[in-house]
Amino acid sequence: MKLATLRNNRPDGQLAVVSGDLSRYVSAGRVAPTLQAALDDWPRAAPALADLARQLDAGEIAGQAFNAADAHAPLPRAYQWIDGSAYMSHLERVRSLKGSKDEELQSIRPLLYQGGSDSLSAATAPIIIPSDDLALDFEAEVGVIIGPVPMGATREQAAAAIRLVTVLNDVSLRRLVADDLQNGFGFFHAKPSTSFAPVVITPDSLGAAWHDNRLHLPIRIEVNGVLYGQPNAGIGMHFDFADLIVEAARTRNLAAGTIIGGGTVSNPHDQTLPIKADGIGFACIAEARTAEKAKYGRARTPFLKPGDRVRIGALDAGGKSLFGDIDQAVALLAN
Repeated sequence: MKLATLRNNRPDGQLAVVSGDLSRYVSAGRVAPTLQAALDDWPRAAPALADLARQLDAGEIAGQAFNAADAHAPLPRAYQWIDGSAYMSHLERVRSLKGSKDEELQSIRPLLYQGGSDSLSAATAPIIIPSDDLALDFEAEVGVIIGPVPMGATREQAAAAIRLVTVLNDVSLRRLVADDLQNGFGFFHAKPSTSFAPVVITPDSLGAAWHDNRLHLPIRIEVNGVLYGQPNAGIGMHFDFADLIVEAARTRNLAAGTIIGGGTVSNPHDQTLPIKADGIGFACIAEARTAEKAKYGRARTPFLKPGDRVRIGALDAGGKSLFGDIDQAVALLAN
């Protein structure tokens, strides 16, 4: 089933069930008022939500027209947002950036950071920056929303806790990364609000696209309407989502509604921009620039500026956006 959170002038929005083709929705208020409420009562809520989804797709419920612009982030404010770095080719490419450390490149234990989760951004919300000289970057990722996980969880417990899957944009201000890392406390100012696709999907509804605790679909990224990358999220993911959850739960319990990101999707290749229609490309600007430095001796691709637009979506076998697109314009903070 597919779920979304619609705006209703309340901080956590209104839970809705969305049709498989993303054309219609029905309110899920009789089951749970919000997605967090559904996650807190998942054994009861999930079957009822699935039945609503079945009725909507079968035409037994007419529903209303679904517009992604009416959707919040699925969890507009979450108890916890933890991002990992599961793709070794991404770490290989960005470890040379100022503030990074070679010893952080590791294949034994995944890297994690805890992001701000009190104000997560909708798919069509603008990316607002305080100034245009902060090297604004996007990072296209897959994320999961989980149920409760105990400290010291096994891989089996971690995998069983995955409730929902989606796509996200882990926005980065590259010029602030070095300061954040060198102060010894990790990312803070370099990581503003993270943006999410309008729809989340249960793993069972993804069919063959979800196996081995990974999403095996291409993530298509366009900048100002031009193809930037389409790496496959199932390729090169060294740590799967069960690994990331186990690591996150190593010293703490994880609450229902915790979001876990898989890190910037990255496939090994030797391409540079522009890429061909069948190329792999990049899911962040930093990778594109380091590839250019290696090939040409200098970076040629600029970071995002006000007025630029980024579109990110996971494509199904028919080329349709499965979760709906993240479609954001960059804007300066108004004085």
